Amino acid sequence: MIQTVGQIFTNNSQEQITSMLEVALKSSNESPIWTEKVIPLSAAILSVLIPLREQNLLITPEGAPVETLTPELFLRYCDLVNLKWLAFTLQHSNASGVLERTKYTADKAQNYKAIELSTLGAYLSLQTVNLEDEWLDFPIALYNLHIGVADLIKSLLKL
Repeated sequence: MIQTVGQIFTNNSQEQITSMLEVALKSSNESPIWTEKVIPLSAAILSVLIPLREQNLLITPEGAPVETLTPELFLRYCDLVNLKWLAFTLQHSNASGVLERTKYTADKAQNYKAIELSTLGAYLSLQTVNLEDEWLDFPIALYNLHIGVADLIKSLLKL
């Protein structure tokens, strides 16, 4: 059965989604260097969005509840500022045992289970994002690079 891109994000695992992106990259005319950018970023984002999806606690970068993992939500977290916000939100949430900094009701936020942040943390560290102080900035060149990677992912997903 053929699935749409939306169905793949809604139902499939991190590995299946990144595999779909790898196949799309290979069939495109993009330089192989983009695989080195797209796949680690995608894996880092999905390493936390998939567990949030499984807990029915997906959120936008503004903290608003979302019911379904969509390609559009995924693309929002390709933005390095949004991804950094998500990392710190989940770090705070892991420490408190409650989903923090969101617009979920207190009852719903209590359903949060700690999420492993090592993949996301490793990726952000490679991007020189300070994981100790949320308010320290990172180089603008890295932000601009992520805009390019997000544009490429958007074209691969045909959005």
